[in-house]
Amino acid sequence: MKTKIKQAVIGGIVATAVMTMMMLIAPMMGLPKMQIGGMLARFMHIPGWMGWVMHFMIGIVWAFIYVYLVRDRISINYALKGMLFSLLPWMLMELMAMPMMGMGVFSGNTPEPGRMVIGALIGHLVYGLILGLMTKPMQAVVK
Repeated sequence: MKTKIKQAVIGGIVATAVMTMMMLIAPMMGLPKMQIGGMLARFMHIPGWMGWVMHFMIGIVWAFIYVYLVRDRISINYALKGMLFSLLPWMLMELMAMPMMGMGVFSGNTPEPGRMVIGALIGHLVYGLILGLMTKPMQAVVK
């Protein structure tokens, strides 16, 4: 039991950190700037640093959902499994979180909705890839 908790926390932190780095360098790849910590802070009326903490907390919560409800129920490659799982938080973000923050469904109220959606999808797929690899059950690591 402790192993799953540890995997979810560490996997969530690392996967969120890598996704965040990708989002911060998105403009270098021709994608719009995606400052999720700042967006969360403005939405929640909290300091910017707390928005980033919230972003990481959300990443850890999704990691717990993955480890406890998804990981051991699907028999495919762990990297692919994590990436498929990451479509759920991406879809919920686009359908719920973005409209709540005033950016519209699938970022429709932003200057570049298509590029914003693609950038967010890439970030979430990277999150899922890292999460899937970081949270392999111990017996899968040994094989």
